[in-house]
Amino acid sequence: MAKLYFYYSAMNAGKSTTLLQSNYNYHERGMHTLIFTPAFDNRHKIGKVASRIGLEADAITFDRDFDFFTYIQNAINNDPKIKCILVDETHFLTKKQVEQLASVADLLRIPVLCYGLRTDFQGEPFEGSKYLLCWAQDLIEIKTICHCGSKATMVLRIDEDQKPVRTGAQVEIGGNDRYISVCHKHFVSGEI
Repeated sequence: MAKLYFYYSAMNAGKSTTLLQSNYNYHERGMHTLIFTPAFDNRHKIGKVASRIGLEADAITFDRDFDFFTYIQNAINNDPKIKCILVDETHFLTKKQVEQLASVADLLRIPVLCYGLRTDFQGEPFEGSKYLLCWAQDLIEIKTICHCGSKATMVLRIDEDQKPVRTGAQVEIGGNDRYISVCHKHFVSGEI
């Protein structure tokens, strides 16, 4: 039975690396995959999923109006070797897109592996993450650590002086220069 999976964590836990490893495993066994990434994520190259350890793969870009179900249905009609769907940065999905991905697993019988953050820099859920936490059949936490050695579950946005930023737009693309993963205690205190 195909399922909708949500692999979640704070930043820098290895979500993209895990996605790329899953992709490699399918290809090694002669199966094809589809990889998706947000069109506006320009930290690396647009249309690429890249990990901090140097792995990367081409990906199909999506925006808020992208119809996953229709795209995937058409793709598997043209390539029956497609056996898995991999979606990076799934916190940026809309509720409707999470519904579409759940339908891919249910109706097209293809596993859908989603990778994303659970919360934003203010501790609020992203739309995509909220519905993945509610609707995914399997929830898998990918763990990382805070600077104190405790499990990091939160993300702090930081400015150029390494000070926490507590206000602003929910979405601001950035990496280690803008975000740091911390435990809840250090999220609240802002100590880095």
